[in-house]
Amino acid sequence: MADPSSYRPKPGQIPDSPGVYRFRDEHRRVIYVGKAKSLRQRLANYFQDLAGLHPRTRTMVTTAASVEWTVVSTEVEALQLEYSWIKEYDPRFNVKYRDDKSYPYLAVTMNEEFPRVQVMRGHKKKGVRYFGPYAHAWAIRDTVDLLLRVFPVRTCSAGVFKNASRTGRPCLLGYIGKCSAPCVGRISPDDHWELADEFCDFMTGRTGTYLRRLEKQMTEAAEEMEYERAARLRDDIGALKKAMEKNAVVLADATDADLIAVAEDELEAAVQIFHVRGGRVRGQRGWVTDKVEEITTGALVEHALQQLYGEETGDAVPKEVLVPALPDPLEPVQEWLTARRGSNVSLRIPQRGDKRALMETVERNAQQSLVLHKTKRASDLTTRSRALEEIAEALDLDSAPLRIECYDISHLQGDDVVASMVVFEDGLARKSEYRRFEIKGRVGDTQVWHGEGQDDVRSMHEVISRRFRRYLADKERTGEWVDGDPENPGTSENPDATADAPIASSLTEDDGRPKRFAYPPQLVVVDGGQPQVAAAKRALDELGIDDIAVCGLAKRLEEVWLPDDDDPVVLPRTSEGLYLLQRVRDEAHRFAITYQRTKRAKRFRAGPLDDVPGLGDARKQALVKHFGSMKRLRSATIDQICEVPGIGRKTAETIVAAFARATPPAPAVNTATGEIMDEEESGTTPGSPGEPVAAGAPEDRRGQET
Repeated sequence: MADPSSYRPKPGQIPDSPGVYRFRDEHRRVIYVGKAKSLRQRLANYFQDLAGLHPRTRTMVTTAASVEWTVVSTEVEALQLEYSWIKEYDPRFNVKYRDDKSYPYLAVTMNEEFPRVQVMRGHKKKGVRYFGPYAHAWAIRDTVDLLLRVFPVRTCSAGVFKNASRTGRPCLLGYIGKCSAPCVGRISPDDHWELADEFCDFMTGRTGTYLRRLEKQMTEAAEEMEYERAARLRDDIGALKKAMEKNAVVLADATDADLIAVAEDELEAAVQIFHVRGGRVRGQRGWVTDKVEEITTGALVEHALQQLYGEETGDAVPKEVLVPALPDPLEPVQEWLTARRGSNVSLRIPQRGDKRALMETVERNAQQSLVLHKTKRASDLTTRSRALEEIAEALDLDSAPLRIECYDISHLQGDDVVASMVVFEDGLARKSEYRRFEIKGRVGDTQVWHGEGQDDVRSMHEVISRRFRRYLADKERTGEWVDGDPENPGTSENPDATADAPIASSLTEDDGRPKRFAYPPQLVVVDGGQPQVAAAKRALDELGIDDIAVCGLAKRLEEVWLPDDDDPVVLPRTSEGLYLLQRVRDEAHRFAITYQRTKRAKRFRAGPLDDVPGLGDARKQALVKHFGSMKRLRSATIDQICEVPGIGRKTAETIVAAFARATPPAPAVNTATGEIMDEEESGTTPGSPGEPVAAGAPEDRRGQET
């Protein structure tokens, strides 16, 4: 590990101008390439106190042994040079998008005497027109098969073409009219080249011209009573329309645009691109990359643009590129795209309308791509085993933690405080053992705090205590602890008591189902840093449990905290153990916040009738239906309420008492007109969906959820 101060340039040596810099390791390999508007200011950021650097940046500067730079005249030149060097050196600490597969393109070899239509993969060649990429090669072949009726361009290989020229006999496609047979001279090289050019024009979205021309020719043939020719033209029109239907219109104004969406977490990012030409989605592709440096969404977009258009020129760069976040600064990237296209390129974020709706679709695809990528990694048995071993080694455990429980606290500005417990066994989620907790502010019979406010530490202490008190109670009830001494669980006044209780009975209910808290974990993970870890460890110590490891995963820097340690454990970015801990933590957060939102929504829908014990939804609806509105029900007498089928006198008295305790609601307001509405006009049960907003009613606060 190198000390950055050992190779830090003197301040006067670094120019204050745009440029590109390279960090090299001790073997002179380039490990990072970056660009800067001001080299002096950018490089100074790397040579500060290591404690102030992001962990990934810290790893890079301590791995490097030297730094060098190249001065350029503009930021656009810096962008071009950065792309060239990243492609040349393949630095390990740069963001590099790699396709998870080789996407097929529909290619037309316009650089040949007789252009050929074919499926192509890999690097693009000069003089070849490309369309796509497509998700599957069969989709290209289906499209080409339909279009060859109208544009009979050559599709055969060079060997087949030479053999047909030598024998003077075309291939089968030449006989059935799906090839113009240039191999035997049925069409001149110039005419065949024009036919291939028309094929390319149709693929770029200029479809209206050819359809109108064919329809006119069909009409003329029918008027001249050339019905066979008219029928053939009719079939050609149908083939073109069928080919067009394979790509639905998504933008009505025949827009040419590329839409780029990014889904990311702390370690990885997925990029999804939709290629729209002539208002139709002509291609789709996606990448997944490791985030090997601290990087913003705008920077991820910039790297994606470099990867996407670094080798493209002309119409391959569309007029409009829609992105989720703009690079900073924007002007050099926009100038670079404009230079590659040869005309102005608009780079912007869609705000509304069809383009925004399509961007949301692309974003969903990016999110699904990231989830699928993570699922593939999680489903690998070897990878899961390695992850558990890495966790055991990093946390100094005696064995791999085959059962991991993770806890998270969720609330909205201190209200509706809940907790979640998720379980992973052998690296996979065991959803049947997930549990939810409503924070009560007490442990056992002891009131420890009032249960309100944003105190995640005390909430964590409570939920850990409640979960493991239940575990100890089950052990004591089954005879594993006869004396109930948690400090010495193996001792007992009756040494045969444990032997008399089969192990299976301690883990299952009478009907054979697993008990809710019967299985203890080898590792408890909490969502948080040192305070939450200390609270969880204190709860276990108070219960006398010392054989369960505890750690916490802090979300900001993905650091693993252990009890009584002042410094965190920093797992490598590529660690499968860190990836597994992240999945566990994220699942606990998802489960907790889902419960918290459900609980909050239920609280907002609550009304006076909810306080009546034993009054279900069916009888509530019967009451409202009988009286017509809540206002009439509120003013009804006990005898009148008893007239409702299923409502007895005791229940009617309870309903009247509940309305008496409830504060009279403020009048409802029609949000469209601003008028104050009578409850009879609204005809809704307070708290029911579609209820008008009432003056003074609690608003849906948009505070931060945790």
